Amino acid sequence: MVQLRLAIAAALALAAPAAAHDGVSHATTARAAAHAAPDGAPLPFLDDLGGAFSLTDQTGAPRGQADPLGRPQLLFFGYANCRSICTTALPLMGEIARRASSLGVDLVPVMITVDPARDTPGTLGAPLAAHHPDFIGLTGSESELARVYDLFQVAHEVVFEDPEHGPVYAHGSFIYLLDPAGEVLTLIPPILSAERAAQIVHSHTTGG
Repeated sequence: MVQLRLAIAAALALAAPAAAHDGVSHATTARAAAHAAPDGAPLPFLDDLGGAFSLTDQTGAPRGQADPLGRPQLLFFGYANCRSICTTALPLMGEIARRASSLGVDLVPVMITVDPARDTPGTLGAPLAAHHPDFIGLTGSESELARVYDLFQVAHEVVFEDPEHGPVYAHGSFIYLLDPAGEVLTLIPPILSAERAAQIVHSHTTGG
């Protein structure tokens, strides 16, 4: 049923250009579905995305889908330690969080790694903090991460081997807005400006 809903939403977006992320294509049914609602409007399959999980943050502490401080969350699946990948989404998330703060929303950006070999608790913190001081990085075992990829319908496979940086993975290229409990509120395509995305965050988290 989930795949059927995603396929229907993707069909609505076939006229949109194929998604590309720093030169690597990440076209998936979920990505195409995000383009079906470019302003971050609620999509009919959101209830089928997300769920409970347990991973490890950059301090080595366990962290699940809920924010312990009761903040709404921006969630992205990608890399913290890679020079050529995710250079767009992560700074965008930091800027969205800053603009949301100016609108009265205490928003925390969260990244779940697709490359736990490079993104370890010891290496996640510094590159993410460069984008926002409250940025949370999450990693885990292969089975823990596989569960989360499945929960959020994120493709995860090696696209090619970079001789300098190692394996390059296909991964989700859009941003999830979660409520403080970890429920998916909407999807935010990273093609939006930080200003527009912050307005969407404000609307979904405050009702205003």
